[in-house]
Amino acid sequence: MKTLFLFGTAVLLTAVTLVTQAQDNSSAHSKWYLKATGGFFFSVSPGQFPNVGPYPPQDLHTQFNPGSPNANHMDTLSRRVLTGSYGEGFRGGLSVGYNINKYLAVEGTFNYYHSRKNLMTRQSTTLVGGNTELGHVESHGYVNAVDFAPSLVVSPGYEKVNPYVRFGFVVPLWGRLYIETDANQTTAVSPTTQALTTISRKEEVKPNVTIGFQGALGVSFKVGSRFDVFVETEYRNVPVKSKEKEITQYIETTKLVAEGKIVGETFRSLDQLSYAEKHTIYQTTLDQNSNTPINQQGTKVIYKDDSKASNDLKSYINIGGLGANVGLKFRL
Repeated sequence: MKTLFLFGTAVLLTAVTLVTQAQDNSSAHSKWYLKATGGFFFSVSPGQFPNVGPYPPQDLHTQFNPGSPNANHMDTLSRRVLTGSYGEGFRGGLSVGYNINKYLAVEGTFNYYHSRKNLMTRQSTTLVGGNTELGHVESHGYVNAVDFAPSLVVSPGYEKVNPYVRFGFVVPLWGRLYIETDANQTTAVSPTTQALTTISRKEEVKPNVTIGFQGALGVSFKVGSRFDVFVETEYRNVPVKSKEKEITQYIETTKLVAEGKIVGETFRSLDQLSYAEKHTIYQTTLDQNSNTPINQQGTKVIYKDDSKASNDLKSYINIGGLGANVGLKFRL
């Protein structure tokens, strides 16, 4: 998508150059204009990340003592809640605008957004008395999105250096929260045999339709008869709630190791997951009619109905933030 945006920008600038050359002898400008914009946004309202399946948004380090009376007991060594925002990242846009008069204009902008990658959960278990790791789960998430932003632009109408205020709505057209998880676990099968399991998977969370708000304060500098360069500070608030999730990549490998040698190996791929394991529909409330887990066999989760999508609690994220943009404006 980023490559597509860069290609589109290059095409637009080429078209602008050709139009400029073709209209050098024309003194009258149309009320229409085009803009190409790029910028970076920073998080201004970090919050707690949603759960990744059964794992809460925490950086948790536990310790296992095989001599403990409770075989399942884990001592917590450290725990930290993971917070952040998906509003931090790169945004690029292409705009079409119309000058109603000297002071007012309307714009419609198509934007592509790519957030930075965030640590969503990390769970680590080590053996007492050393740094031998028995289990580790780590997930990172990032957002890609395309939106349409209609705006009203107000300015004093100065010729050379023209400050302006722009405000309007943000209407997401497409978006995904991608979650990448890597996990490994060591399990004792017998006094001389261990099972070493590694899992790598990728999930896509689709959002519900929503609407956000945006506003910017900028300055436009005239650099030619048809060209302006502008810089601006923009704030966006775009809350997004989850609709459904699908696991799109999954690789699980379990190796049986005895006395340092691999004596057996099993695999589990995406095609071997049940429909309930691969697909999730989010709900505001879970009740007795929800398709929730009832058992687990190794890494396989058993649901009330494995042939239907599972259910989980709806989560919320914000892909808004405070950013700085620079761009080029061409008057047609």
